[in-house]
Amino acid sequence: MIKIFHLTKVYPNKFTALSDITLEINKGDFAFINGQSGAGKTTLLKIIAAIERATQGEIIVKGINLNKLRRPKIPYLRRSIGFVFQDFKLLPYKTAFENVAFALEVIGMSRREITKRVSNALQLVGLEDRHNFYPLGMSGGEQQRIAIARSIVNDPPLLLADEPTGNLDAYISSEIINIFKNINTRGTTIVFATHNRELASRFSTKVITLDQGRRVN
Repeated sequence: MIKIFHLTKVYPNKFTALSDITLEINKGDFAFINGQSGAGKTTLLKIIAAIERATQGEIIVKGINLNKLRRPKIPYLRRSIGFVFQDFKLLPYKTAFENVAFALEVIGMSRREITKRVSNALQLVGLEDRHNFYPLGMSGGEQQRIAIARSIVNDPPLLLADEPTGNLDAYISSEIINIFKNINTRGTTIVFATHNRELASRFSTKVITLDQGRRVN
């Protein structure tokens, strides 16, 4: 699913976010990217999602060499990659249903198919009774569930998660991880970034550890 060879990312201010990273994540894996703040986790996920480009090295996602991917093709690649953020990035004046549906509306899907897919996604994350609730009236855990539903509503083969439990307590974090595990059992490859070493070692047999931009395990 993902093959990375000697990847380096240097920003214009000369800061090296990633240095000589080589790794492979297979189809169906539930892989954790572990490391403290500043380790390079977010940068790595952004490069995998073609949000940013590597300075050096090679990265292949779903058989596509991202170094050779032309800019007009990037939006089509991203349709097959779900992305969950730590801060949810929900639209506050749209309901849970509308927030999830928005991901399908922008690609022109029919209303009937949108209704079916959104209902299924909300059911998968345990929010089938929250269709008409607004984010600000929901708990942090519920808001993150909406964000997860939005990320999987298009049934992507690859799901990236950037510290999705970073703002949640231990109990809610475990519930969120279990949702990701259920998604993974359906065949979705998951790459989950977290600074929580105990969380990574508890829930995954594949943990990739970064420290100041370098892989250390």
